[in-house]
Amino acid sequence: MGNSVCDGQASANQGRGTITTFYSPSAWIEDQAEQQLKQLSGWAGVQQIAAFPDLHPGKYGPVGCAVLADRLYPQLIGNDIGCGMSLFALDLPARKFKLDKAERRMRALEGPLDADLSERLEEAGLAPDLFVQALGTIGGGNHFCEVQNLVEAEPESGLDISRLYLLVHSGSRGFGNAVLGALPQGAYGGLLPDDPVAQSYLRDHDQAVIWARLNRQVIAERAAEALRADLHLISDAPHNLLEQKGAGWLHRKGAAKAEGGLIPLAGTRATPSYLLRPLGHADALGSLAHGAGRRYDRSSMHGRVRGKRSDLEAMTRTQFGGRILCEDRDLLIEEAPLAYKSAGDVAADLQEMGVAQTVAKFHPLLTFKKVKSEGRR
Repeated sequence: MGNSVCDGQASANQGRGTITTFYSPSAWIEDQAEQQLKQLSGWAGVQQIAAFPDLHPGKYGPVGCAVLADRLYPQLIGNDIGCGMSLFALDLPARKFKLDKAERRMRALEGPLDADLSERLEEAGLAPDLFVQALGTIGGGNHFCEVQNLVEAEPESGLDISRLYLLVHSGSRGFGNAVLGALPQGAYGGLLPDDPVAQSYLRDHDQAVIWARLNRQVIAERAAEALRADLHLISDAPHNLLEQKGAGWLHRKGAAKAEGGLIPLAGTRATPSYLLRPLGHADALGSLAHGAGRRYDRSSMHGRVRGKRSDLEAMTRTQFGGRILCEDRDLLIEEAPLAYKSAGDVAADLQEMGVAQTVAKFHPLLTFKKVKSEGRR
């Protein structure tokens, strides 16, 4: 069962929405994140909140939660509308994977794709020139494309432990940012559904969600081509989006849509990732944690990680013999594994709370984040 942040029971305080937390007392949850939860529960029209073990403070509210309200709060979704995780199976046997060769080839993911993608956009129901130059690009921050090795799987998962897998984390790039930035002053106070501003936002939001999903698909295709492999989709789970639920509106911010199929739970670039089966807990609002969640913000990481050449080099290697392709010093430091909680602990909490069951575990082999353009081969 979930817990309230106040008294260990899911409960509604007078004038506030119900907060249900799905993490154990030992979970790493900052006080600021829980304060943001309480503040959010008092926003006009907020009815119910589900908070997950990856919860951490955000700019306009906590990240790692789902919020049901009678109106729209675009700032809760943020600027990376439609951001999510896509897991693919590669037809590449793990025994044939050559890390040195793969590292050279994966550098091709840097920069825009040298191809006409207008037809792909049209097939998705989007304008052929809609941020077409950004399509198929990963972006910065915590986004990545990672080749993974399956190390544990339940037989009913249908996964082949002899094959490699690809996890892509990216979103709507500049498109989502433009959608949020176009909102007029006052929109963050909450938009009633029949407001013309809300209707315009919803149209653009829905297009950004479609664009982001296509972006992950094209990134995966680029990676598969570089690796000389074919691929097929196992799961696509957006975690920044807004959906109508009955008479209300469900906001997911860093909370994966979990209403069918298996859901990826990303680790850090140097720690395991997981695949989860949602258990349909009523208070989870059809959502799950999407990753480990940050322990420390990006700016503070520069004081926690040494920036010597030897330290940076060590951060490009993992305990599993894997490598990280990241030639941006600041990004390497800000996204160091120390910055994140344990995805294993997050998965364990979700299982203990009856929200999800772990069906597979993956180790990172090669994580692409960013390389210098002049280094492309």
